[in-house]
Amino acid sequence: MDFPREGDEMIKSHPRGIYILFFTEMWERFSYYGMRAILILYLVKYFNYSDAFAGSVYGAYTGLVYLTPILGGYIADKFIGFKNAIFLGGILMMFGHISLAISSIEFFYLGLLLIILGNGF
Repeated sequence: MDFPREGDEMIKSHPRGIYILFFTEMWERFSYYGMRAILILYLVKYFNYSDAFAGSVYGAYTGLVYLTPILGGYIADKFIGFKNAIFLGGILMMFGHISLAISSIEFFYLGLLLIILGNGF
């Protein structure tokens, strides 16, 4: 494989929109790994769940975070486009974290669901 040399025709800048994609992915990873770090502790200490049930919720959350990008990628490619998918994913994750700030079990699960769906886009 030959690498471009000085003077060869080559693109000298990043594609448009790569910065938005980068920062969206950075905050998505920050959100996901931050949630993973405290999820079981929060379920056990705040909601008084057993370790086994908290582990089940954690496993479902982690599995769905890795599964939903398949569906999100399909929807982005076939229907809404990558720009709209990135925007929608960010909005869903934002509302998910807002929902987690409300101390109710219903809003907790809604927040996890919104973060999972936002991560998919």
